[in-house]
Amino acid sequence: MTASSVPATGTADRDLRTFIAGLPKAELHVHHVGSASPRIVSELAARHPDSKVPTDPEALVDYFTFTDFAHFIDVYLSVVDLIRTPEDVRLLTYEVARDMARQQVRYAELTITPFSSTRRGIDERGFMDAIEDARKAAEAEFGTVLRWCFDIPGEAGLQAAEETTRLATDDRIRPEGLVSFGLGGPEIGVPRPQFKPYFDRAVAAGLRSVPHAGETTGPETVWDALTELRAERIGHGTSSAQDPKLLAHLAEHRIPLEVCPTSNIATRAVRTLDEHPIKEFTRAGVLVTVNSDDPPMFGTDLNNEYAVAARLLDLDERGLADLAKNAVEASFLDAEGKARISGEIDSYTSAWLGS
Repeated sequence: MTASSVPATGTADRDLRTFIAGLPKAELHVHHVGSASPRIVSELAARHPDSKVPTDPEALVDYFTFTDFAHFIDVYLSVVDLIRTPEDVRLLTYEVARDMARQQVRYAELTITPFSSTRRGIDERGFMDAIEDARKAAEAEFGTVLRWCFDIPGEAGLQAAEETTRLATDDRIRPEGLVSFGLGGPEIGVPRPQFKPYFDRAVAAGLRSVPHAGETTGPETVWDALTELRAERIGHGTSSAQDPKLLAHLAEHRIPLEVCPTSNIATRAVRTLDEHPIKEFTRAGVLVTVNSDDPPMFGTDLNNEYAVAARLLDLDERGLADLAKNAVEASFLDAEGKARISGEIDSYTSAWLGS
């Protein structure tokens, strides 16, 4: 299933989309490889002709049509296999930042899975140097600030957890831009408590805990992420709406949810947009951020996700500005950086409404 953009319904909708396009934003749940545009994926596939990934950008539309979450993981890993050299890593990272800048993303915490690259033979020092070089170039040239979340690919088990933790906590190799530690991949058959020792080490090393949980499993997985992995934000958390006590806990403790509406439809974690639990989250007072997850794979981008949220939550410009400030508040940016981006959001919104 491919996700489609929310259709324009009239002048008001088009005006709101124009507002969204210029709105300064932060993004907290977006994957490195999953952000590769069709142009970049096709270029990488051409570099590595032994891959099954199509080299024709138009053919990628069909290739990125998922039957379920397991199929999505298979396709995702086939794209991961295109990242084979530090040059590939640098190209991908820099181009992802360029696409973010076009959407007025001022700050992003990009989820990176280093184990997927180092296990394929990319030198770990070369990998770190590539992402850092791209990060610094992107900030200098586009004004987009990137920070990293290193995540464990859950399907690869405890070997991947050990390697990811080492790369994230060894001061001799850990990149300057690293701020957080996550856990991705399938949830079914991959219980969260087994990763507790690795998250404990990461948190002790000063990293923030941001595991995926409750995307394709029930609210008990979110509880495990909170109690066992010391989660400070929850990736997706879709099933949290099934547990009023969990919603109350998230709201009381200001634990944000990284909500990715179109992704949830594309992977069939949620059946339709109108059934998406984002409305239940906001009614319960949970701090909600809106994100794009793996945007080209799901036929979306961050601007479209804001348009989706505007429709689902009946938001006007001020509501959308507040939503953008939620992401700034929930980020791991320093206080000065948060104040700067929040000020940009307020100035932009005031100018828009004043005109």
